[in-house]
Amino acid sequence: MNRRGRWVVGGVIAVGVLLILFVWVAGQSGGGGGFSSLGAFRKVGLVEIEGPIRSSASVIRQLKHYGRDRSIPALVIRVNSPGGEVGATQEIYEEILKLRKEGKRVVASLGGVAASGGYYVAVAADTIVSNPGTLTGSIGVVLELYNFEGLLQKLGLNLYVVKSGKYKDIGSPLRPMLPEEREMLQGVTDDTFDQFVGAVVSGRRLSREAVLKVADGRIFTGRQAQGFGLVDLLGNYEDAVAVAGEMSGLGRRPDTVKEGGPGRWEALLKRLDSELSSLFLQRISARYSIQ
Repeated sequence: MNRRGRWVVGGVIAVGVLLILFVWVAGQSGGGGGFSSLGAFRKVGLVEIEGPIRSSASVIRQLKHYGRDRSIPALVIRVNSPGGEVGATQEIYEEILKLRKEGKRVVASLGGVAASGGYYVAVAADTIVSNPGTLTGSIGVVLELYNFEGLLQKLGLNLYVVKSGKYKDIGSPLRPMLPEEREMLQGVTDDTFDQFVGAVVSGRRLSREAVLKVADGRIFTGRQAQGFGLVDLLGNYEDAVAVAGEMSGLGRRPDTVKEGGPGRWEALLKRLDSELSSLFLQRISARYSIQ
């Protein structure tokens, strides 16, 4: 083979290698079918929801990343949370539903605690896998407000409020709550509770009557919850991964990938928040929460 021929062959090989790399990267980023469409490099994506749900940004960023990635046919959402803020919880719940509509299979794995808002998130999944001793359930909504009026009087302090509307300072800790204000806040709480119950009815394919029987704020073990139809299977994190693998055709021992989680400082703050919180004592300030 002459010199020119060697250059031609070398060029063809180089182009082939670059094409393979391009297709692989496209498959990983969701830009095309490539190898992922042939079954290579396909994995189960892992997402963790750890501690009280105060923000949805980090979790949604991960969910969107996996949603674009064609090499990820299934996800396991690991939930170890006692609940949290309504808006953040519902945003995560809706994002999981979007992934399912796009064809992704989703398995929720319940950790030590997956109660209230933690359970709300889980019902968006195709399947819920719980440890027998997981604390879960707590289907309900609480709106807590404090009143410091007596303390201010003892300290000899006065507060003057200038407001644009009658209810602008509703829930103020510095004066008694009016009956009509309590009625209004009860209406907000009841409506949010109705949304929570609706999510459980839809996600668990249960009747509304069946859900209402257990939607009084009580908690269950995972085994008790299974008896009420609130979870599907009893098992640990590895079992949930195996279920996700089977659901997506990857077998019971699929490769997994975890990326795009919270940054170092965000993770540290979440860890501190988790350590300072417990299932029953999350009362630092008034919060409108699913817990």
